[in-house]
Amino acid sequence: MSTGTFTFRPLDPLQDAELLHAWVTHPKAAFWMMQDASLVDVERAYMEIAADEHHHALLGLDEDGVPAFLMEKYDPAHRELVGLYEPQPGDIGMHFLTPPTDRPVRGFTRAVITAVMAHLFEDPAVRRVVVEPDVANKAVHALNEAVGFVPEREIQKPEKKALLSFCTREQFSAAIGVAV
Repeated sequence: MSTGTFTFRPLDPLQDAELLHAWVTHPKAAFWMMQDASLVDVERAYMEIAADEHHHALLGLDEDGVPAFLMEKYDPAHRELVGLYEPQPGDIGMHFLTPPTDRPVRGFTRAVITAVMAHLFEDPAVRRVVVEPDVANKAVHALNEAVGFVPEREIQKPEKKALLSFCTREQFSAAIGVAV
């Protein structure tokens, strides 16, 4: 796995289910909250996302076209954060998951979150990215900060206590040193 250029393709819930199952049930993915999911559970969960006009799952592919990570984007006015904050026009929510590996590549996860953010901001309608990671997920808080996220407050979701954070296009550009 390198930290090179990534491309994105829509996730195919049936074709990609085995790969996803291995990723989301691994102990490293504890914050994904699918540790005990069966293959059928994963297929079902991602078929629901595929059918949802407000939630999309994508695979990030490395330069050889090999799946390298999972990305989800959602409309926070309709999913995940409904009633927990006041959405603004141009808000988009995001989750990402890097798979387990026996050979970690230094800088890989940071390259992934940077690619995810750049992909989101390719849409000129996107003005701000919203995330709500578990408050205990200190590693992702550091990654979020590195790409320009600013924590606003802790919120209580049904499944977790989360750190609501935002990143504008300008904050992302300043953090990575490149205009987007």
